[in-house]
Amino acid sequence: MKPIKRLGQNFLTDKNITTKILTEFNTLRNDVVVEIGPGTGALTVDLFNSCDNFYAVELDPRAVEELKVKLPKLNITNKDFIKFDLTEVYQKHQQKLRIIGNIPYYLTSSIVFKMFENHTIISDSLFMVQLEVAKRFTAQMGTKDYSILTILLNYFTETEICFKVSKNCFFPIPKIDSAIVHLHFKDLTNDGVNPQTFIKVVKAAFGNRRKTLKNSLSNSMFKEVNFEGFDFDFTKRAEQLQLTDFINLAKYIHEVYYGRTN
Repeated sequence: MKPIKRLGQNFLTDKNITTKILTEFNTLRNDVVVEIGPGTGALTVDLFNSCDNFYAVELDPRAVEELKVKLPKLNITNKDFIKFDLTEVYQKHQQKLRIIGNIPYYLTSSIVFKMFENHTIISDSLFMVQLEVAKRFTAQMGTKDYSILTILLNYFTETEICFKVSKNCFFPIPKIDSAIVHLHFKDLTNDGVNPQTFIKVVKAAFGNRRKTLKNSLSNSMFKEVNFEGFDFDFTKRAEQLQLTDFINLAKYIHEVYYGRTN
């Protein structure tokens, strides 16, 4: 099957890497697994055979037809994963989902944000991403890679870079190396933070990265919030704030802006 560039298709061809991915994911028989973009099925056959509740979501109809021939009983949906309803799968099994995929790199942020939106029904996610993006996922405070995604991943997950994957392991060969990242989602039930507000606050803080937090928030949806009674150093920039700083800020803004604590 010829890769389509506009779909971001680079097919994994190295079986050693496939084995390492499957070992890291460690599927159990009763897991509920969703694979994003199985493509030619480098992971699909093993995943299908290793658990009883397996779902594949693939946008390319050619890949769907090929996989149906290879695995006639495969539960595969021909759809953009961003539009795929994870809640339906969760409600069917009443069990948290495990997500895996060699995801299209141009959709990395969109897919990760979809994970955030569904964080209460996801156990973990294992993704192939660009190596540079993986570094942003786990960047240290104060560095140029410290970003919105860094903070949100720190809040919603325990994020681990598992191993690097050479660009030579794909067809066609991309210009850059990749990495496998494992996102283990936290239980945030009793942390006192509204997740939607937290996301909005982090985005607002990084809205004007070179400016102080005071200026960034003044140019955001929270410009009407009165911070006079809140003991916080607003002269700092977003990349100088720790996760706990964002959590405290989100709690305060939620109480003042939305008139409730959660």
